[in-house]
Amino acid sequence: MHIHISTRDGVPIYLQIVRQIKHQIASGILAPGRELPSIRELAENILVNPNTVARAYRELETVGLVEKRRTAGTYVAEGPSPLARHEKVRMLSERMDGLLAEASQMKVPLEDLIELLHQRARAFAKKPPLQNPQDQAP
Repeated sequence: MHIHISTRDGVPIYLQIVRQIKHQIASGILAPGRELPSIRELAENILVNPNTVARAYRELETVGLVEKRRTAGTYVAEGPSPLARHEKVRMLSERMDGLLAEASQMKVPLEDLIELLHQRARAFAKKPPLQNPQDQAP
């Protein structure tokens, strides 16, 4: 699990950890049932106080994204994540905001952008699905 901490953006470190783990869960990088690094291990890896990591893990547990198993560690919660859809929509919204800003700078009307999206969706639907190398038999 990769977490990048910035001390310059004004966002509390525990919240940066929470956001990045939420993102990794929503995008499928962290699958249900996967064990997270121990508090001490993650704190050492990202060079923060263990209490900061503990606070982030508590936040994630409170919203149901992770679960603590006595003496066994912290795991990504099984089943559908209550915030996974919300997080996916948030991530896509940020990317769409960038696209809309670019289209506006290029003076591309919204109607043309929507039509282009429909065209790309049709072309994408005709492509064969991507294969995950881990799913293929040896």
